[in-house]
Amino acid sequence: MKIPRLSPTAYGVFLTIVAGFGGLLYGVDLGVIAAALLYLGKTVNLTLTQTSAIVAAVLGGSMVSSLIAGLLADWLGRKRIMIASSVMFVGSVGLIVLSQGFKLLLLGRLLQGMSGGMIAVVIPLYLAECLGAKSRGRGTAIFQLLLTFGIVVASIAGLFYTRAAEASIAAAAGNHALILAAENHAWRGMFLVTIYPGLFFFAGTLLLVESPRWLFRVGRNVEAQQALRRLVPATEADLQWEEMQAIAAENNQKTQGHAHDSLVRRKYVVPFLLACLVLACTQATGINSVLGFLVVILKQAGMSPARATQGDLAVKVVHCLVTIVAVVLVDRKGRRFLLRLGTGGLVVSLLFSAALFHSFESQRLDVKGPLQAAVVNDALHLALDPGRFGAAHAGRSNVLTVLYSYGHGSKVATALDTDPVHRLTIAPEGKEVGSPLIIQRAYYGPVASESVGWLITLCMGMFVSFFAIGPGVVVWLMLSELMPTRIRSTGMGIALLINQGVSTAIAAVFLPVVGNYGFYAIFLFWAACTIIYFITATFLLPETKGRTLEEIELHFERANSEGVASAS
Repeated sequence: MKIPRLSPTAYGVFLTIVAGFGGLLYGVDLGVIAAALLYLGKTVNLTLTQTSAIVAAVLGGSMVSSLIAGLLADWLGRKRIMIASSVMFVGSVGLIVLSQGFKLLLLGRLLQGMSGGMIAVVIPLYLAECLGAKSRGRGTAIFQLLLTFGIVVASIAGLFYTRAAEASIAAAAGNHALILAAENHAWRGMFLVTIYPGLFFFAGTLLLVESPRWLFRVGRNVEAQQALRRLVPATEADLQWEEMQAIAAENNQKTQGHAHDSLVRRKYVVPFLLACLVLACTQATGINSVLGFLVVILKQAGMSPARATQGDLAVKVVHCLVTIVAVVLVDRKGRRFLLRLGTGGLVVSLLFSAALFHSFESQRLDVKGPLQAAVVNDALHLALDPGRFGAAHAGRSNVLTVLYSYGHGSKVATALDTDPVHRLTIAPEGKEVGSPLIIQRAYYGPVASESVGWLITLCMGMFVSFFAIGPGVVVWLMLSELMPTRIRSTGMGIALLINQGVSTAIAAVFLPVVGNYGFYAIFLFWAACTIIYFITATFLLPETKGRTLEEIELHFERANSEGVASAS
């Protein structure tokens, strides 16, 4: 397809928007599941482990594809991998919308994650290699901005379909078939609407030039020079071309007798390990689990489904707006300053959230014994009469939460004593018939007040704001900047494998952990991990603002030759 002739400035804007749309798809991947969880488990029979697996599948798919995405980007080029990722995303939406059970749903989410993993590797790589030093910070930050906007788009879709579903459920007047149809339409519609940005990204990538640095590496020098002149003014293009040749000549001289550069060479170890540490710490803040389970978190904080989806949207809009501020600041204040500010604020937000959840979760009564004793014929039909479990929380709405199993994975059932029918019912379905009902944990305690619910929403808003101003806008940029050119794609793939591995593990254990120990425990764990991140940002990372990729590489070369990794 013929690429339109634009000035370098206009073409740079076009390139940034199209590549940034990959970030939007990645954000949609992460955000669409939050509201869908309200109805998914009601129309598809899922255990807690399976539900967590569906949320984590996007991250697991990203983990797998990110490992090979760098190798593929080196082999086939950056542009072709972007096109392939858009095709995978569109195909994944079709699989998810057509799924009727856990296996096909999981497969669709894995494919969606594999698309996201390729995007997470190749687009920061592509932007770093195409944009000049003065615009690289803002340009790469657009990726994160549209990522957050993608999360907002998914949240808006969730709110729209949730309102429609709740209205249909109310109009159904207890008709089970109509209620099931409304719930089924809601979560499928949330996924289907995401296909449109996928199609736009596919069309846009066809019009992009290939990375000039990749073209140079594979010996297509004429095309590399032409691509540079499309991206930056002629004078700057000539300077970059000279730097690329000088670095290549130096590397060739130093690697004579070696078949290829290796990640374990001393001059690459420090930037590679720093990139891995930054990405692992970024996910250990809990950001993807917060975004994926935010509606669940707010419901646990005492909000209705409608209020929870409204809070979810409000938090994600804040996330997007603060990212705009971060885009402006990243090339002014620098990477290290924003990381220190962001990680410090994250620690405070997580500790406040943990304290708020503990304020009412600590008042729960353990009622496992009485509930197990009330099981008859592997089923539980329990009336929540006033005073049944004592009057410790009289005058407040109380909730009974039961973690149970029929031998095929854990599930959760809840009942409020203020419901029109004060009853908890647990009965075997399908393959569960004939298996013993095991009550693993059961708690009875007060529901958080509305004021506490809004305070937790405020904390979540603070959390995503500090993430956006620090790790969110900096992580993709520093990842691509820290890696030297000759190992950039491979190193980014491995670093992102670690990144997605940490994220997948956290998402997979989220529901089991909070089911057993409460939400406050997971927030405390994330706070401890973020303290490590703050220390890393303060004492270990170099400042890369305003430096070309070649200058950053020479910085580590000099540090290695002196035997000291400078953090200037």
